[in-house]
Amino acid sequence: MSGGVDSSTVAAILKRQGHDIIGLSMQLWNQRRTRGPDGEFLSSRCCSLDDIYDARRVAQELDFPFYVINLEEEFERSVVQPFVDQYLNGQTPIPCVACNSRLKFDKLLELAEAIDAEKVATGHYARVEYDRSIGRYLLRKGLDRAKDQSYFLFDLTQEQLARTLFPLGGLTKSEVRRIACENRLPVAEKAESQEICFIPDGDYARFIENYVKDALGSAGLPAGEGEIVSIGGKLLGKHNGVHHYTIGQRRRLGIAAPEPLYVVRIESRKNRVVVGTKDDLLSSKLVANRVNWIAIPELIEPIRISARVRYRHLEAPATVYPLAERRVQVEFDEPQRAITPGQAVVFYDGDLVVGGGWIAGEEYDV
Repeated sequence: MSGGVDSSTVAAILKRQGHDIIGLSMQLWNQRRTRGPDGEFLSSRCCSLDDIYDARRVAQELDFPFYVINLEEEFERSVVQPFVDQYLNGQTPIPCVACNSRLKFDKLLELAEAIDAEKVATGHYARVEYDRSIGRYLLRKGLDRAKDQSYFLFDLTQEQLARTLFPLGGLTKSEVRRIACENRLPVAEKAESQEICFIPDGDYARFIENYVKDALGSAGLPAGEGEIVSIGGKLLGKHNGVHHYTIGQRRRLGIAAPEPLYVVRIESRKNRVVVGTKDDLLSSKLVANRVNWIAIPELIEPIRISARVRYRHLEAPATVYPLAERRVQVEFDEPQRAITPGQAVVFYDGDLVVGGGWIAGEEYDV
């Protein structure tokens, strides 16, 4: 229970259906570790003490036991540290996917087993079903396509899907709020949070610098000034750290040019940012690693799917080719904009999540 309207409404639905439920909130991050530009502490609208208080109020209203479990060490080790490392290596990670697969659907399922709970239910907008003909659990998009969160769940295993419930998968957001109001939940009108819980102001670069400095001291700070170059290698300017940049970025480059320029590649080993035109952002191929298959046990031969390379990106027709060691090459019918290492590429067949993996780069990186 995050303390928001979605997970609270899940509790109300399950309670109404007659299930015996236990509410669990995860304490993931000490908010006093997140500082603003003047050293002030920043509070988050996600996973804060106020959110835990709201979750507890819902549990009291619906009359079921509620507990807070401290997963700060696991969260830092499994989510925050990899996030920092990836940014320093020129990638743009998605911490919410790691949090889902390694904490919400790993640690919570482990805890559920310890207390003899049959399932773990969350407020994600997605659907799980079991296909007896192939003997596999399937993941489908949420009915409310504007809220669909299947992209963030592609890494779930068959074992995790077998013990997971998504009661909101067949509902729209407006229906969820209506149910919350009908059950007089104190969070029925609570605003949503879109931010990363440990970076509430969205300043990733400052967070990374503060985090590394706290861990290693000034000597551990990220590499500073480096070159901004054109695709042809021409020096265009200087930057103050590759962790300030992501693929497709146009603003705050600090260079003058006759046409708009965008970040097209980040070469962290050379401490160099490569920029180009809008057309230079287009690519027809990518390689993904650590691929997880949901609808099939493994990829033996090429398949046709629709691929999404970012959460808000439109799916595009593509062919996926198997490679060794849980890797694939994806070839799009039409070039895609700003394919970004560190992001996820998720494969769909209509509303069915076939699988997905982590973007390692374009074909030249194989």
